[in-house]
Amino acid sequence: MSSALSFNQSVIDEFRANGGKVGGPFEGGDLLLLTTTGARSGTEHTTPLGYVRHDGLILVVGSDMGAHRHPDWYLNLLAHPLVQVEIGTERYGAVAVPAEGARRDRLFADVVRAAPGYGDYQANTPRVLPVVVLERTGEDTPAPVRTLADKIMEVHTWLRAQLKHVRDEVDAHFAAAADGERPTPGLGLRIRQHCLAFYQSLEFHHVSEEQHLFPAMETHHPELGGAFERLRAEHRTVARLQRELGALLADIAGADPVRFRAELERMSEELTAHLAYEEEVLLPPLAGILFPPRAPKP
Repeated sequence: MSSALSFNQSVIDEFRANGGKVGGPFEGGDLLLLTTTGARSGTEHTTPLGYVRHDGLILVVGSDMGAHRHPDWYLNLLAHPLVQVEIGTERYGAVAVPAEGARRDRLFADVVRAAPGYGDYQANTPRVLPVVVLERTGEDTPAPVRTLADKIMEVHTWLRAQLKHVRDEVDAHFAAAADGERPTPGLGLRIRQHCLAFYQSLEFHHVSEEQHLFPAMETHHPELGGAFERLRAEHRTVARLQRELGALLADIAGADPVRFRAELERMSEELTAHLAYEEEVLLPPLAGILFPPRAPKP
């Protein structure tokens, strides 16, 4: 195990030192670095992986060279869908979404056409090798972040995008059912991953606000004390809505589309109203605070 970790680290170091180019067994191949959060440890782990581009998608396969168990990085992304991707000199955030059913089979066939070795790995194990789509998060040309207000808006924009992903996937689920296609039982992985990414990001955002941002701002803006109390109360409401949304999505297979969409819309409106109130209260006083903070000049 230690030799494998040492080899991986040498590849990672070479990749980052040479703009994504490495030698040895990976020379000339399409290689990326995938950073996941440990399913149990919560610590970050970076893994060099081959990848395939297909129809604008970045695909990685949980082959582990045909081993009979899923690789750790795949188990990590099931627990924590938000990952970091490095290709060449570019680094960006992504939501890792395993493909399911017929879509997985189509994508795996595309992968094998591009890199036949994956077909050999699949032949070596009864395990179905997962195909993971790394869906880039955020806007293609995000607004520049110069102040803490900009940073809050960047986070809120991302949260709204993830909520839209969930709603779009719900619409696709019901559209497939209406066309006579057999929908994935229970909570489809694509919906699950985007929903989990939304939950985890929103929870982290709220914890950061309550432990760091709010206390600091209350010291400098005591007149906003009532607003911060309302925001803390809204955080508890949002946590309840997250639980309700999770329960709603888990029951999607047998849900009535009209009632389901109405409940999802109600919850979405409450969540977006919370983000809008945060912006109303927080953005004006944060607009003059540089982000990231600048070290004082000596």
